[in-house]
Amino acid sequence: MAKIVFIADFFVDEISGGAEICDNILINLLRDDGFHVVKFKNADLTDKHIKLYRSCGYHFIISNFTLMSDPVSTELVNCPNSYSIMEHDHKYIKTRDPAVYKDYRAPFQDIVNREIFTNAKNIFAQSKIQAECIRKNLNINNVVNLGMSLWTDEQLEIIENNITNTKQEGASVINSQNPTKNTATTISYCQEKGIPHTLIGSSDYSEFIKQLSSYQSYVFIPRVLESFNRVLLEARMLGCKAITTNLNGCISEEWFKQYKGKELIEFVREQRQRVYNDIKTAILEEREIERGDNITVILNAYRRPYNLKMQIDALRNQTVPPKQIWLWVNAHEDNTNYDFEGLDVDRIFHNNYNWKFYGRFAAALLADTEYLALYDDDTVPGSRWHENCLETMGTHEGILGSAGVILNGKHYVQHDRCGWPSQNEETTEVDLVGHAWFFKREWLRYLWQEKPATWENGEDIQFAFMAKIHGGIPTYCPPHPPNDKELHGSIMGNELGIDNKATSTNGAVSHQQFFGERDICVQTGISNGWKTVRGIKL
Repeated sequence: MAKIVFIADFFVDEISGGAEICDNILINLLRDDGFHVVKFKNADLTDKHIKLYRSCGYHFIISNFTLMSDPVSTELVNCPNSYSIMEHDHKYIKTRDPAVYKDYRAPFQDIVNREIFTNAKNIFAQSKIQAECIRKNLNINNVVNLGMSLWTDEQLEIIENNITNTKQEGASVINSQNPTKNTATTISYCQEKGIPHTLIGSSDYSEFIKQLSSYQSYVFIPRVLESFNRVLLEARMLGCKAITTNLNGCISEEWFKQYKGKELIEFVREQRQRVYNDIKTAILEEREIERGDNITVILNAYRRPYNLKMQIDALRNQTVPPKQIWLWVNAHEDNTNYDFEGLDVDRIFHNNYNWKFYGRFAAALLADTEYLALYDDDTVPGSRWHENCLETMGTHEGILGSAGVILNGKHYVQHDRCGWPSQNEETTEVDLVGHAWFFKREWLRYLWQEKPATWENGEDIQFAFMAKIHGGIPTYCPPHPPNDKELHGSIMGNELGIDNKATSTNGAVSHQQFFGERDICVQTGISNGWKTVRGIKL
């Protein structure tokens, strides 16, 4: 039988909250079923413990992990499938509350703890709406909706024994100091609606259930999206009317309105075994997790170093995060005093020379991953860009990018754009891409196979036509649907790219010179046999 290390910030002997109660019931169910369960508080846990117990064949179940140390979380993330998460709220969002965002979807900069969720074997949600929020915000498929919290037979007996038809008029309101329980707002609601109310609360479960059962109604106006809310269900088991909002996970379950009183008690009792079986099956089954171990990202710093932090956050929060992020720094007075060492990157190439566009592709030769992803300094990808590229590689293998160009003539300015500028719904073949590249490392050799017509410009053109001529490798723009920016390779192209620091508008290089150089690159490719999408001839 499997062995479990159960990790939490606190256990039920310290805090009798809903999460701790549910965890304690699960631990006892596991032990009753023959599992060897070791409990660890995050305050006492080190990465050495993780290594030791993993080597002994233990699976880790993580409950609340606010107090988990960085070395421990890193050790867990580095071994996907070795742990599962019992998610009691929304620890993947800074605010812990999806309800503050439209459609419960947080922007990528508000997503936190992505890696620990992405690399988990399972994430156990307690309700349908909680599971949906996790999936849509993290874009992952390892979420298991349990659809119920857990109660012991003893607790259910206490509830059943307190069912009474003799109830006082008015409603009960929990007297809680926890701001998420929103006692003050709930009281205000009762006052506005003219509902007589009484504050209740006791650390003794039997006494609390007795108090809850004494009133006709239970009122709870949540401040955040509750993952389940046990008290709401206890009130319905006691035959009380529940007055609340849709910010309660249990309401999202289809069975919620079907049962009440003793029927609900029996349903909850039956569901306990089903929930446990779902957890046990998910822990024991074999499951593969897609990771970004095959991707190295290379960023470029020149005149916009202030964009780097935003880019790095977006890359760390990819649904398929990269194995490493490298930074190529071209010399310029605009970045002379910038603190590059303070960035969350794995390698930095400091240069006392401006190698322009080709330098970062030289650094890419040192990578040891299957895929490379390069980004211009004005390019911030959506959270599913890497995922989008990997899926596209499965159907349209080639050099991929976020801004595509389809040439209409021998002069570069005669072109149509694809990708984020035009938002193509389907994968589209183009002649070249820029802003963000995604390609196999082995294809780099085509870029360097022949000396380019100029080192000053056109690395995107050179790479595309050399790969097409010598390797038969096409270039594509993956889907950039208008209604899903998370799939886009660039989500702030206009905001970040159109300024006086763009090379194409730089006063030090005339507009005519810049595009003249690109014309030479295009014509060099065509003269050497480049078959463009529209068959351009010289």
